[in-house]
Amino acid sequence: MEKIVKELMKQKKTISTMESCTGGGVCNAITNIEGASEVLKFSAVTYSNEFKIKMGVSSDIIDQYSVYSMETAKEMSKKITDFTSSHYGIGITGKLNRGDPNNHVGEDNQVFISIYDRDHNQYKTSILEVFKKTRKENKELVIKRVEEMLLEIIK
Repeated sequence: MEKIVKELMKQKKTISTMESCTGGGVCNAITNIEGASEVLKFSAVTYSNEFKIKMGVSSDIIDQYSVYSMETAKEMSKKITDFTSSHYGIGITGKLNRGDPNNHVGEDNQVFISIYDRDHNQYKTSILEVFKKTRKENKELVIKRVEEMLLEIIK
């Protein structure tokens, strides 16, 4: 994340996150870097559907596609960007090798990542299969993929 924070600082751009299954892991990785306060505007951990909706994600999107979908991840990335007026917004939703008793749809090892670029009105997306034994290891996989995606976008 060091390259990302430095590049965002150089470009005078900001970022915000709305994370679910990563539990704020991306935000944590960003705030581990000196200067993060210049680029990180806000982060929300929206573990429940209720709080995704309170943060602006359409309940119709969740009902139609499920909370575990690229459509929901895209809504999360766009709504957090809108809420904070950031240049970039990250939305992450999925399951880390575990079923969800409140949401029975979707694969138990799939994570949906979306990064919204406000200046270009574009999304960069990725579906990541997580296969590690622990949640911590799977979160690390997701964070690494987000870092790769961000480096491609902000170069």
